[in-house]
Amino acid sequence: MSVPVLTFFNNKGGVGKTSLVYHLSWMFSELGHKVVAVDLDAQANLTAAFLDDEKIESLWEKSDAPTTIYRAIEPITDVGDVNDPILIQVTLNLFLVPGDVALASFEDTLSAAWPDSMGDGKLNRHFRILTAFWRVAQMAAKQVDADMILIDVGPNLGAINRSVLIASDFVAIPLGADLFSLRGLKNLGDALRSWRSSWTKRLANWKTQSFALPQGKMIPIGYIVQQHMVRNSRPIKAYDKWVNQMPVVYHESVLQDSTNASKPSEDDACLATLQHYRSLIPMGQEARKPIFNLTPADGAIGGHAEAAKKAGEDIKRLGEKILGRMGASL
Repeated sequence: MSVPVLTFFNNKGGVGKTSLVYHLSWMFSELGHKVVAVDLDAQANLTAAFLDDEKIESLWEKSDAPTTIYRAIEPITDVGDVNDPILIQVTLNLFLVPGDVALASFEDTLSAAWPDSMGDGKLNRHFRILTAFWRVAQMAAKQVDADMILIDVGPNLGAINRSVLIASDFVAIPLGADLFSLRGLKNLGDALRSWRSSWTKRLANWKTQSFALPQGKMIPIGYIVQQHMVRNSRPIKAYDKWVNQMPVVYHESVLQDSTNASKPSEDDACLATLQHYRSLIPMGQEARKPIFNLTPADGAIGGHAEAAKKAGEDIKRLGEKILGRMGASL
């Protein structure tokens, strides 16, 4: 049985997606779940959140070992197959499959394999390419007996993200309170339906499957409103215009149903509305820890300490809601 995969996805950048994956990875692990975080963004921002530059450089220089996601899949670009990745242990319950800027070079290979997988010839290799991310992630999870896999991806609708999404059981969508996130949300709904349908056709086309394949469920579990600016405990008015359109756009574009919710707080599909934590984020980056674990030694004193505590409560509540949505898969 495969380990459930949760991917955080939006084709609009700058919505705090990587920070969200980072903090939820920590929170899930602190809630007692064994987590593997996989960095499948070619910019490797999630890896940079976990590791310092010296450590990342050493991983990227070990070209003869599967120390990053790209090194683990690299043999399949020639005549081989994927390798078991070398995991970085962050805590007792949290592990990382590091990202790699070289991952971008895999885009063309994936693009070529997609139409070929609907052919009538030998399909083994095409499906090995298209499922490389899923198989490496499952290998990683098996190594440490993980309960769940969290994946961070870049903000685009290219071949890499398509292969990540067909590997995903669940999808959570971070949104910024702006016009661009709403537009991206409409594109995302179309992409999820298209990829899910196309993958189902490909599974049916390969009638003599010789190894396990992901089902490409891509179940949307909800959206998270990020970078919600607050002044005097009230959202800045300029953001309300975009925020309050999110329920209708999400339901119409992603779920293809309707809602009477006039704002996210009335919409069950909204997993959380997270405030912008301002100076806590760089403080956490400097300390290499989630903002809810910041201490006075890290500079979290006075108002910062209170904000860190509140952030922990918010992220814990979000994490518990996500776990509830994933349900029996865990």
